[in-house]
Amino acid sequence: MSNANDDGFLLDFLNPALMSSPQGEYAKARESGAVCRTAHTGMPVISRYEDVVWGLRHPEIFSSEMEEQMQLGTERPMIPQQVDPPVQTQFRRILDPCFSRKRMAALEPEIRRHAAELIEAVVDAGECDFNPAFAIPLPCTAFLHLMGLPEEELDLFLRLKDGILRPHQQIGTFDMEAGQAHRKKIGKEIYAYFEDVIAARRRNPGDDMVSFLLQTEIDGQRLTDHEILDVSFLLILAGLDTVTATLGCNMAFLASNPDLRRRLVEDADRIPAAMEELLRWETPVTGVPRLCVQDTEVGGMPIRKGEMVTFLLGAANTDGGEFPDADHVDFAREANRHLSFGAGPHRCLGSHLARMEIRVALEEWHRRIPEYRIREGETPLYSPGIREVQYLPLVWERAP
Repeated sequence: MSNANDDGFLLDFLNPALMSSPQGEYAKARESGAVCRTAHTGMPVISRYEDVVWGLRHPEIFSSEMEEQMQLGTERPMIPQQVDPPVQTQFRRILDPCFSRKRMAALEPEIRRHAAELIEAVVDAGECDFNPAFAIPLPCTAFLHLMGLPEEELDLFLRLKDGILRPHQQIGTFDMEAGQAHRKKIGKEIYAYFEDVIAARRRNPGDDMVSFLLQTEIDGQRLTDHEILDVSFLLILAGLDTVTATLGCNMAFLASNPDLRRRLVEDADRIPAAMEELLRWETPVTGVPRLCVQDTEVGGMPIRKGEMVTFLLGAANTDGGEFPDADHVDFAREANRHLSFGAGPHRCLGSHLARMEIRVALEEWHRRIPEYRIREGETPLYSPGIREVQYLPLVWERAP
């Protein structure tokens, strides 16, 4: 296979077909060479598993400290996602225990109760739009509780989150300048909101994330308000989006593949492995950006200092060089080292929470609604970037 991108292939991130069924485009990206480029900006894209892992493990070459245009409406880098080691390592050291496997397991009974409650609210209707009925409220309510934020303001938080991650939906255009201007406007709202939260927790601390951050020290120094704002900005985006997106992608796949779905219904013990395979195959967070800070090569292809680079996680996750029979969804796949939570020092902070929520959701849904399908004549609607299924009409036979 050639290392050169000599066939002129350009990856179109804004193509709706790429979002609904991206695996074919991922294959083209890998086959076109070690580095291809995007159709809209010419940004280098790295898509092969080995190269993606290598790049994400070398922040001294591919930095997370982004230029302004990649800061998603922020005035400073989001912490710890947009800072590099050793500063990033210091923040991960204090944040990782907050999202440990043991602490997330303690949340499971309440999340399971909430999942069952949401399902009972729709089961007799025989249909639902999965996102508002289940995929949004289940993880988002849990996350707001963790953050100590009011559940009744969920609609506000979703508007702010989508204004940063999907500005085109709110402004009606994919124009990059207009999108960035909208992000900056929304970013100011997020800062203002959390400035009020910080002031309130300083007066009246509680058992929540902001109160914890106010009491936290690094090298004997309390975190500054700016640092707390920058952590909170990241958490509100990640906590209210990626699990929702993953649940939608998983359910859309299972609704369209009844034979595989029935395996989970027949044996719920298969769900953890199936969840990992669906994370690999669907990969809701399709790629992550980095800034190249020194001239380098990937697979013999040059990347210049100052270029923004996308590491295409979805393509790496379907690379036959790492995954035998990569185009086959195998719920019994062994050694599933998928990259859906990233790799290297910036590997997803909330991976234990996400895995627990996804597993509980799949277990409870299939226990109560084992047979379901996409409503005839309807097509799920996917968003670009983070692959959220924004419209997923499911139907099932109501119990007699």
